[in-house]
Amino acid sequence: MSVERWSAAQVEALAPDPASLRNARGAAGQFSATGLTGDILWGLCRGYQVAADLAGPAFKCSCPSRKIPCKHVLGLLLHWSESGVADLPAPEFATRWQAARSRPRSTAPPDPVAAAKRARGRADRVAGGMAELRRWLDDQIEQGLAVAGRAGPEPFETMAARLVDAQAPGAAGAVRRLGGFAGVGPHWADRLLGELALLRLLVDGHSRLGDLDPGLAATVKSRIGIPTPAEEVLAGPRVGDRWQVLGQVETDEGALTSRRTWLHGSTGRFALVLSFAAPGQPLPTDLIPGTEFRGDLCFHPGAAPLRALVAERVSAAEPFGSPDGAGSIRAGLSRWAALVASEPWRYDAPMLLAAVRPTADGHLVDAEGSALPLAPGHREPWWLLAAAGAGPATVAAEWSPAGLRPLAAWVDGRFVPAAAPVPDSGARRSAELPPELLTAALVGTGRRPWSASALRVGALTVDLGAGAALLEAAAVALTCRRAGVEPAIGRVPLEAAPSETDAPLPPAAGARLGRILGGGAPGGGHHEQELLAQWLAAAASRGGVVPPVLLPDLLEAGRRNTSVRADMARVAGRRGAWLAAQRAEWRWLLNEAAPALTCDWTTATSAERLGHLTALRATDPDRARELLESTWAEESSDNRARFLETFGPGLSTADEPLLERALDDRRKEVREAALDLLRHLPGAALGRRMTDRAHTAVRFGESGRLTVEPPTELDRDLRRDGVGATPVRGVGVGAWLLEEVLAGTPLDTWTGQAPGPGGPSDDQPGRPGLGLEPAGWIAAARGHDWANPLLHGWAKAAVVQRDARWASALLAADNGTLREAVRWDLHLVLPPDVLARLATTALRSEDGSAQRLLGLHPGPWSDGLSVAVLETVEQRARTDRHTWQLGELCRAAGLAMPPGYADLAGRLAARLDQIVDPARVRPVAELARTLTFRHEMLQELQ
Repeated sequence: MSVERWSAAQVEALAPDPASLRNARGAAGQFSATGLTGDILWGLCRGYQVAADLAGPAFKCSCPSRKIPCKHVLGLLLHWSESGVADLPAPEFATRWQAARSRPRSTAPPDPVAAAKRARGRADRVAGGMAELRRWLDDQIEQGLAVAGRAGPEPFETMAARLVDAQAPGAAGAVRRLGGFAGVGPHWADRLLGELALLRLLVDGHSRLGDLDPGLAATVKSRIGIPTPAEEVLAGPRVGDRWQVLGQVETDEGALTSRRTWLHGSTGRFALVLSFAAPGQPLPTDLIPGTEFRGDLCFHPGAAPLRALVAERVSAAEPFGSPDGAGSIRAGLSRWAALVASEPWRYDAPMLLAAVRPTADGHLVDAEGSALPLAPGHREPWWLLAAAGAGPATVAAEWSPAGLRPLAAWVDGRFVPAAAPVPDSGARRSAELPPELLTAALVGTGRRPWSASALRVGALTVDLGAGAALLEAAAVALTCRRAGVEPAIGRVPLEAAPSETDAPLPPAAGARLGRILGGGAPGGGHHEQELLAQWLAAAASRGGVVPPVLLPDLLEAGRRNTSVRADMARVAGRRGAWLAAQRAEWRWLLNEAAPALTCDWTTATSAERLGHLTALRATDPDRARELLESTWAEESSDNRARFLETFGPGLSTADEPLLERALDDRRKEVREAALDLLRHLPGAALGRRMTDRAHTAVRFGESGRLTVEPPTELDRDLRRDGVGATPVRGVGVGAWLLEEVLAGTPLDTWTGQAPGPGGPSDDQPGRPGLGLEPAGWIAAARGHDWANPLLHGWAKAAVVQRDARWASALLAADNGTLREAVRWDLHLVLPPDVLARLATTALRSEDGSAQRLLGLHPGPWSDGLSVAVLETVEQRARTDRHTWQLGELCRAAGLAMPPGYADLAGRLAARLDQIVDPARVRPVAELARTLTFRHEMLQELQ
């Protein structure tokens, strides 16, 4: 029988850390031979012998890595899960390992006499430890919890060490945990007294083991740290059913990683499967949340059996649409009360809730109106709001006195895992025990003896009987409080999100986006940002909305990276805008959303008016300007700047009076927004003023030579027209003013007839307008005493006005005169084909500027440039002593080279793999993977 191929999720769960998983994706494409022999999956990867026993799982690799599994094993499993393996004969190393794995281990039969002697010895040690724990607990209450709070964790550590020696590790761990919060935080005394009371109840249970029900006795022994061996559990009765895996919770305890997996049967029974792993070791991946299987479970004995072992599977795991047996909150609390009554030490239990909706204050409310609070770290369930849009959903969760900890949800038959908890400093724990108990415990029974025979716990009066000790009373009160919890009433769920009007993007494209947002894209963090931008641009161009479950991660990415917000707004849909309105950090999306006209300009919000102006400028720019003029004086500085930025479409001379008015604004951002618009407005008065200044300062004299007379001072008019007051270091005031004036002058006034009234003409030889080309002006300036400010002024004007003709001429004539920052800014103005030619020439001449030129090219690169880059990659891989230059070149190529070159890059990596050091092949292989990733990404969006 062939082994069922694992899913990618099963393989990813094995990774010891995210870096191993990223490296494994690269190794997945480097196997020269693979195969499957029985349960043994094997492969050859760059000389390493790799194998995995799928039945274990167990792993073997000849590489020196200490991680288990290493990247080669993970890569082999990924390769198998995605495309299967070849049908090749197994090599000798795989058959040898298979034989070693299948060889039966000889085990001598246990000596029953010795085993009984060891059991009696442990029982005696545990009994002694429990007796000492009883005395220690009585001492804590007699001296008072206030003393314990001041003493710190040392007394608890000492008692825990004694219990470890007594072979009672469960009780030892409980005592050690007490030292972590004694005297710390609000209500610490309430929590400490409750835990001490439960420990005293455990001690009393151990002293009466022989009188207890077998199930309760097994629970007491398990809590002390004497579990039932797995062999005995598996030898017990089996429970066959169709088991649905609801969710998992992983806990890192330093020396051990534990996982709780909750299952639910079609008969309504819950089961808890625990698994543990040492640091660096993988946890089992046989139970995948959101899948179901038919099989038998064996439950550990107990008063309320929940923990179980999977005894046998009789079917493969398959996804299911929605879990069986979901019920109301009151039904879940009823099961919880019965569980606590049977096992008072139980702190949490599963709940499967039907048709629940979140509220604004961190609750889930069901169709009956009953509500339960979410636990700290989960009180803002953005993942659930995104997936369900505040509509009804089935939710699996763990309930505890701290609240609901969601495991997963099902929305329209789709499984949605819960997000990880987030730090929640605002969470506050409420007291669980009556104040009279706490008062007596803090002071100590040595000073204030406890003698009450009844307690008030909520609405219930509990009869304790005569002579009840304080810890016994606390245990009764705590159990009653936890078992008798009532749901909250009157909580109002959030209003549901509006229905989507756009079609969803293809499922494969959504999965690709999830991979990018989840850190699964090749190339690391920098590549992830660039790939996200490319994905969003392609998706926005195609049209459609992203899967709702990805919206929280997508909005977080947009919060950190403003450059992708416009495209993100186009694919977020109505659900994204609704979600963004719920959280202040995401409300930027509302400003990026498609603009819409509002009904009343005076009563609309700032965001609504911004959208209104944006939409109106495209259809009726004059009306948009009139609206802004009507409230200009009352607008805040921020609003004036933001509203002016919408004036690009439909910009005309009719807008000039308002923009001239904005030049006198006290806020710098408003003045800069107006200047930017006026500099792009043909025939604007600003351009004429700057032209008059420039042509007065720079002109041809009667001798035909260039005459320069720069401004002598920075007056108020110059400041108003945008001339900066702070010169570059080493530049004089006159040179700086000349450079700034030229930077604000329209370039067409140097190469043709100056526009507007008072402009120069051909019959005015002292003025420009002689029709010189840029190269002519640059030639006239070179060698001049004022050449530096002249060339820099024209260069800055070319950058601002995006004039490629002037930029090309300035770069062609530059002999090192231009400042480096200005020179590279000129490259940004060049068309892509010009940049490509410059970069190709620099690569083939081994010019050091080639890498920077490539970084300026937005992509996609031309065929000529792509071929030149691949040639350079091969040359550097063969000859360069350092790999960092090769790595930088491959990283740039991976994002800008056309994806169709993935095959060529892959073949180049395979060819280099045979002749150069692996460190030089790695960046080339990464280039091929990135190109393949982009190719698949774009195909999915077509």
